Amino acid sequence: MARLSEEFLLAWSSLSGNDSMPGWQAISLASAGPVEVQAGRRSPTNAEAILFCFPTAKLVRTEKLPEGQGFLIERADSANYGELTLALTRKEAGSSELFTAMVCDVVGAIDDVATTGVDESKLLRVLIGRVIAWKQFMSRGANPLSPEAELGLAGELTFMVTLLDSGVPVEEVLRSWVGPDDAPQDFLLGDGAVEVKATMSSSGFPVKIGSLEQLDDSLTSPLFLAAVRFSREEGGLTLPEMIAETELRLGGEPGAVNFLRERLMVSGYFEGHSSHYIRKFESKEKRVFSVSEGFPRLTPGVVPAGVTRALYEINLDHAGDFLSDLDAALKQLGVTG
Repeated sequence: MARLSEEFLLAWSSLSGNDSMPGWQAISLASAGPVEVQAGRRSPTNAEAILFCFPTAKLVRTEKLPEGQGFLIERADSANYGELTLALTRKEAGSSELFTAMVCDVVGAIDDVATTGVDESKLLRVLIGRVIAWKQFMSRGANPLSPEAELGLAGELTFMVTLLDSGVPVEEVLRSWVGPDDAPQDFLLGDGAVEVKATMSSSGFPVKIGSLEQLDDSLTSPLFLAAVRFSREEGGLTLPEMIAETELRLGGEPGAVNFLRERLMVSGYFEGHSSHYIRKFESKEKRVFSVSEGFPRLTPGVVPAGVTRALYEINLDHAGDFLSDLDAALKQLGVTG
């Protein structure tokens, strides 16, 4: 759970980093397990920062630390010999509001995973992984998801829960979700892949295909398309509610929940935008199709020479000959449910 912003804002307001000599002014906050957390300001820029002090964890000197448009994370001098201190610092051009939200989330993520008793090296990776997720989120513009992207994410979460219901292990489900990385398909499962599509239409079963490669089984095989039809009903769930439900299905295990939240951020979802997502999704129908020879699609091998990109729509009502089911698909993929 993210920490409250007041903890950091109050600490920063009590510090001054206007000294002409380079250095840090810092005040200790509640630790995150074995990791000491400090709010700081850096002189002479007076930039807000959070310092993370790891008593025994090590970081290879050659490892490149993430840096975004509005922040950077860097090594800082430590008061104790041999201790690793990393400073997450707002750049002058960075939004104070967004940086504060980032700090609350990052420290909260370390808090959550620290409750499991993992060692410092794991918490160090949580810190760096979460900061990388924020970097990717900010690179997308840090704006709420478009209605189309919101629908797509709802479909992927629904399929994720369906996999869990089928007995696929949590770790395998999470590891297979590559949609946030803009991969050709949303899930790389076993020996193949699954592309997930969602629609709100009550007429036909139209879905949008985003590229020539998305339904190309010459690149990835076996390939399946999992389709979800949603309706707008009061009994449905908003996107934030779907995410909360998915986290519960993960058993509340902090490491798994942290990983899911990182992937959601990479997808463009930020909890601070949750009030923006008021549309409700009620799952009404699920279909699984085997994508193979004759399936209605465009691929690099069938379009005229010179056509390199395409965005098109298909009606899955015309793909009945390719209907399968999840159990059969998992068996072909070599995934044990």
